[in-house]
Amino acid sequence: MKSSKIKFGRIAVKVGSNVITTCDGSLNTGRMLRLVEQVAVLIKQGYEVILISSGAVAAGRTDFIPPKGTNLISCRQIWSALGQVKLMSNYQFLFGKYGIGAGQVLTTKESFRDRLHYLNMKNCITSMIENSVLPVINENDTISVNELMFTDNDELSGLIASMMDCRTLILLSNVDGIFTGPPGESDSQLITEIDPGFQEIDKYITSSKSQFGRGGMLTKYSIAREIAREGINVYIANGMRDSIITDIISEKNVPCTHILASDEKKNGVKKWLSHSQTFARGMVYINRGAREALISDRASSLLMVGVSKIEGFFKKGDIIRILDEKGRQIGLGKSQYDSEKAVTCTGSRQKKPLVHYDHLLINSKN
Repeated sequence: MKSSKIKFGRIAVKVGSNVITTCDGSLNTGRMLRLVEQVAVLIKQGYEVILISSGAVAAGRTDFIPPKGTNLISCRQIWSALGQVKLMSNYQFLFGKYGIGAGQVLTTKESFRDRLHYLNMKNCITSMIENSVLPVINENDTISVNELMFTDNDELSGLIASMMDCRTLILLSNVDGIFTGPPGESDSQLITEIDPGFQEIDKYITSSKSQFGRGGMLTKYSIAREIAREGINVYIANGMRDSIITDIISEKNVPCTHILASDEKKNGVKKWLSHSQTFARGMVYINRGAREALISDRASSLLMVGVSKIEGFFKKGDIIRILDEKGRQIGLGKSQYDSEKAVTCTGSRQKKPLVHYDHLLINSKN
């Protein structure tokens, strides 16, 4: 057991809407109980578990039939407001049967953009775990709108697993994992293990989505591969199978797809930046000398003398894209200037760099 705890470490479990809702959108409390039982077993064994659960919007659909003409965003917000109460009430009741307190954490994409908000959320979840309160996390769909929404809760679970230094992420859907063809066809084979560097897996995955979810298997795998590259083992499995979570952690031979963790490690700031592509607020073009300095093995900050052009509006502390002279993105960084100040200082020998090395992520060595 001790070796298993070291291997699997802190565990994040993501439950999809299609696992815990019926075809009409109502919550499947029987299936929720099976999942709660498994999480309870892990907690009793001494594992630290974080639960990321979809299902609020789907659950709320049965309580509110929108009048004709109500726009989709308003419908979604109302469904979420109604459904989140039902979802969390069920979790608290079911976990309470096992003497486990369950606390709600609602978040939005904006919470990950700002470093201070990011750390506040991390501290909150850490405190819950340290005080034996199970974090149950979901996107706050009552205030999220299209451009600020996660692709789905697979994306959110990846961000949470990375932020909370998890060693294992289990993504539960209504299929056993990734197949070589459409699941259910006689010649389709389950791919049980994938190296994160394998490039040809996309050809096996369809772009279809579940009835109540926003993502699909292609999104799920893309996120899983990115998370695995950070040293986190990712399992895509069927949440409709009894004991699937505990069987994976017990290393039983169960049907699932395991995306192997790489040996790559990032510090806290670098991990935050590696998931911040969609949060970037402006673009900074740099000259050849600055590019060569940044992609070299020597630790270098981005100095204003190496900046040739600024595009877009950003504030001090925002994440910015860094591009070379040909417009190729080579990294992301946290700006120490706002865009107005950066424009006036472009090409100058300011002592303070635009992006300090500690808040810089270079994603290309080409």
